[in-house]
Amino acid sequence: MNAHEYRELSLAELERKEADAREQMFKLRFQISMGQAEGIRKYRATRKDLARILTVAGEKRLAAKAAGDGGRDG
Repeated sequence: MNAHEYRELSLAELERKEADAREQMFKLRFQISMGQAEGIRKYRATRKDLARILTVAGEKRLAAKAAGDGGRDG
């Protein structure tokens, strides 16, 4: 998925995707330790997906916070 597709998801769905990505990375670390080259490629892709998820989730939280306080700083 790309960032645009993640932006269409709700915050709860993003949190589930984050948990799934973290679990997948955990499993892939074992594959890498066993010397499977495919695990490295999947790990890198999953790491980038996790970064996208965290970025979009952070944007959504900031937008919700700004909407909640009327956009005032402080």
